[in-house]
Amino acid sequence: MAGLRLVLAGLPGIACGADTAGSPPMLPEVQVVDTVPLSGIGVPLNQVPANVQTVTRDQLLRQPGSNLSEILNLNVGSVNINDTQGNPFQPDVNFRGFSASPILGTPAGMSVFVDGVRVNEAFGDTVNWDLIPKSAIASITLLPGSNPVFGLNTLGGALAINTKNGFQFPGTELRANGGSFGRQTYELETGGHGGHADYFITGNVFDDRGWGQHNPSRVNQWFAQTGVQGNSTQLQASFTYADTRLAGNQTLPLSFFNDPSQAYTFPDITANRLAFLNLKGAHTLSANTQIAANAYYRSVTTNIFNSNINDNFNTGLPPGSGNQPAFNAINNIGENRRGGSFQLTALGDLANRKNSLTVGLSYDRGNIDFTQFNQEAPLAPDRDTASAANPVLRTSLRATTGHYGLYITDTFALNEKTHLTVSGRYNRATLELQDQLGTALNGNHRFQRFNPAIGLTYNPVNVLTTYVSYNEGMRVPTPVELTCSDRNAPCSLPNAFSADPPLNAVVSKTREVGARGRWSEGIAWSAALFRTDLTDDIQFISSGGGAASSGYFQNVGTTRRAGLELSLDNKIGKLDLSARYSHISATFRTPLILNSPNNSAARPLQCPACTDIQVTPGNRIPGIPRHLLKLRADYRFADNLSAGMGLFAAASQYARGDENNLDVNGPVPGYAVVSLDARYNLARNLDLLGTINNVFNRQYQTFGLLGQNVFTAPGHAFDYTGASFRPEQFRAAAAPRAAWIGIAYRFSSR
Repeated sequence: MAGLRLVLAGLPGIACGADTAGSPPMLPEVQVVDTVPLSGIGVPLNQVPANVQTVTRDQLLRQPGSNLSEILNLNVGSVNINDTQGNPFQPDVNFRGFSASPILGTPAGMSVFVDGVRVNEAFGDTVNWDLIPKSAIASITLLPGSNPVFGLNTLGGALAINTKNGFQFPGTELRANGGSFGRQTYELETGGHGGHADYFITGNVFDDRGWGQHNPSRVNQWFAQTGVQGNSTQLQASFTYADTRLAGNQTLPLSFFNDPSQAYTFPDITANRLAFLNLKGAHTLSANTQIAANAYYRSVTTNIFNSNINDNFNTGLPPGSGNQPAFNAINNIGENRRGGSFQLTALGDLANRKNSLTVGLSYDRGNIDFTQFNQEAPLAPDRDTASAANPVLRTSLRATTGHYGLYITDTFALNEKTHLTVSGRYNRATLELQDQLGTALNGNHRFQRFNPAIGLTYNPVNVLTTYVSYNEGMRVPTPVELTCSDRNAPCSLPNAFSADPPLNAVVSKTREVGARGRWSEGIAWSAALFRTDLTDDIQFISSGGGAASSGYFQNVGTTRRAGLELSLDNKIGKLDLSARYSHISATFRTPLILNSPNNSAARPLQCPACTDIQVTPGNRIPGIPRHLLKLRADYRFADNLSAGMGLFAAASQYARGDENNLDVNGPVPGYAVVSLDARYNLARNLDLLGTINNVFNRQYQTFGLLGQNVFTAPGHAFDYTGASFRPEQFRAAAAPRAAWIGIAYRFSSR
């Protein structure tokens, strides 16, 4: 931000929003946001043709949430989470019907950046929320649409996270929290600075046994940053380390919901380890010109143990070696990525009009080592598969990815009230696959495209901004998708690779029109209409069987996400009120025939033995609620006491496998949940914190899929005859009521 202040100091009428330290007092406050991956000079919000949403550090301190995904769910419109694993650090985060998820098999549609580095992992474009320390976050910005400047996978939006430093966050604070599910969390942060140098260090330890029977979590996260700032130059180095072990409960068939805390099969464990070094800098060449650059190295090691039902179990033979009812997939994924970006921003006059130009280039290279071992496994009476045979190596793959990008964005003042923004990015992506056990998986893939964008803002008065925009984005198939795209050889995710047909890149085209403004000093509002059409969209198609995660990836033609966003924030004395409403219509636009053996409407369409469904234009895409509502109220009873209440409501959604919307089980029902939180200042530097989630202890589900239930014998035991196997709707149960209490102690005031 130092470089930003340096440049803005020479521009009349512009200041950098909340962070105005050092700015001349005569400059009026204008909120500025970054609209490019690297933080820089920024653009005044009233010139940005999009419904940009931000989460400030005040919101991060005031509202509860154990991790970043919960923060987004609480604060950002059009966001909801699908708790597919029953673990608080492994949800799908959905925005406008697009997902950022740690789970392979969830179609990716958002790009996530931390201090200018894209943290979508190379293997499956997944986002590991457990590797982003909440205590290191200074601010969050969500830019909607297919903004091409943010590169690959920005189909529905780009999430930009900025971390803390010692200039903005001096002092030392300790936070501790405990309560339901045996949860204990400890956070420590300390920061400081001299005249030109600063440091910031934070650590987070999270441990709980989980609300389910077999889903404990252990998360250790550390972040350290140091930097120097001169009159025209700033340099910063940061290092993030994380070591996590997360256990999930899978989805459950409806017949299991007499006890939603139980597991279908177990164990299911994901262990991640991260080492992430990021170097960045900015230099102000003149009052109107700045250069910025970064270089990074990111290493992620993931070890996954997945229990699965064996779809090839022969019910006509006794169980034993070579014919066990279950198997375990043991996956080891090593990902090393390195890269960097360079960016030039210049302010000036063009044809006697104010103009802001940014040009940048980026390069990212990823090296992936993947191995998968399978273990035959008998089933214990409680559906435990841990007593298994020796693992057998099934897959060994090396993959190399290369992403090259050249982008430009220019904002031109047509007059004092009207600004035109034109952007574009050329992307080139390469992917090389090398089979380490043979040649079946070998392959080389190349994708390239130029994606344009154009937008117009008009400010008839200072308190009103209107805008219209059009932009295009691109997503290329990932290694996991390219090697799991054959309906005749479905994969049991995280993956059982085979030589599969290629997939096409996904292209998105987004149109948006909206307005935002203030009715008075205390009332802010926004409204937006949007539509994103995807060509050659990629979806994960469930293949059925006892392994509910079994399936394959397929291009499904054209899909659409369209909707409406409304927001209102009102400050009345000691009361702060906010409301967020979203209508999201996510539909297929191309006729499709999909394999869905557990759909009650399935019938032979492509072959005599096929179990297919006919998808018609207008059918809703599974997993996306049509309506979302968020209400929040915060009240300050006294200077030392405040409390908040939140309501989150989501409409029904269709289950995966019910793409034709005709299955007899119908959609997963909608739900509404209430949360409470409070903060009480016991002493000058000591706060008492309290949180209650799901106050009324509602039993609800956030996701569904169609599968075959094989545990149909008495006591939910495996039916070794197969006579009573039956299709059911599986759902992801949400956590019951929970309460936590904690303290926050500041060793020095801020």
